[in-house]
Amino acid sequence: MMRKLLQKIFRKPITWLANRFSSSPVRKDVFSSLSQLLENITLNKKGGPVLPFDMKTGKFIIFSDQHKGAKDLADDFRNAEPNYLAALNHYYSNDFVFINLGDSEELWENSPKTVIEKNRLSLLEEAKFLVAGRYHRIYGNHDLEWKYAIQQTMYLKPIFGDKLEINEGLVLQTTYDDKSYSIFLTHGHQGDQKSDGNPFSTWVVAAIWTPIQRFFEISIDTISDSFELVDKHNIMMYEWSATQKNLIFISGHTHKPVFASLDHIERLAKQLERARTDNDTAQTEYLQKQLEKRKAEYSGKKIVRTMAMPAYFNSGCCCFNDGDITGIEIAEGFIRLIKWETIEKESKRIVLEESPLFYLFDQLETNNKMS
Repeated sequence: MMRKLLQKIFRKPITWLANRFSSSPVRKDVFSSLSQLLENITLNKKGGPVLPFDMKTGKFIIFSDQHKGAKDLADDFRNAEPNYLAALNHYYSNDFVFINLGDSEELWENSPKTVIEKNRLSLLEEAKFLVAGRYHRIYGNHDLEWKYAIQQTMYLKPIFGDKLEINEGLVLQTTYDDKSYSIFLTHGHQGDQKSDGNPFSTWVVAAIWTPIQRFFEISIDTISDSFELVDKHNIMMYEWSATQKNLIFISGHTHKPVFASLDHIERLAKQLERARTDNDTAQTEYLQKQLEKRKAEYSGKKIVRTMAMPAYFNSGCCCFNDGDITGIEIAEGFIRLIKWETIEKESKRIVLEESPLFYLFDQLETNNKMS
């Protein structure tokens, strides 16, 4: 009882402190950083690979923001690990390419040595994709250390092997209707000085938040009072994607799933409205429960904005406090927002939303002609 009271007392002031004295994403910086990275990959051949793929046969699974920790009370991944391992087994067996989109390990709170020791099982499952030639790893702000060769060699390559490469982003390229289309992927912290190497932010997490999390069992990455900031960043990344030609942008970082520029809360609300119109009692009841559940995850959300151009996607995260994980699939000519959750003690894959790629490419082409 006392711990719950202290949780309420400490959560808001510490969150306020971190946001008050740290920077927030700045639109011009986000635009500049993303544009520079895209140019580096596609024109300068640095920053990450360009991977051609066939729209009908290419198979990719994109997960981000696992935040693997020390298996203690501050570890946001520990509840999600069973669903994560089940998902990796499924995608490995079905010949998917795994794109690990950053913040895979929580290195703000833990030493690389501790994280590697405590998460050897999931890391070995990831390494199976690399052995099969089906693995690409992107670094984020919480695992920025993996950008450097020394840390890679000391901690990751003993598990993954010398073929491991870690980049800032990558581009998938395909052809449709005799035109080239790109899918640009990066973690999404670019241009956000709060997250992008700011020493104060790192200190707040390591010196203040982690001891409080461990003692009071407070999680900062799943239930946040700063989702206005998160929404703001998602909107900036959408607005940048809308300035690009024939390009879809997929990021992580915000922990908030976005499909075709429509965020998770808005998508559920629209589906609920449709179910009520159709007098579908069972679906209405199910969606109401889902909406209430996710509103709790996204408490504090204030900005509601539907983004019309279907150019932006967000993989969500693999550290929801109920153990669910979300990701983006590209397979069979479709792009899908998927969730893995535990149902009757078994991990189940659920398709939350899907769209044929050709439909999105047609929409992008239409928008190009109108602009």
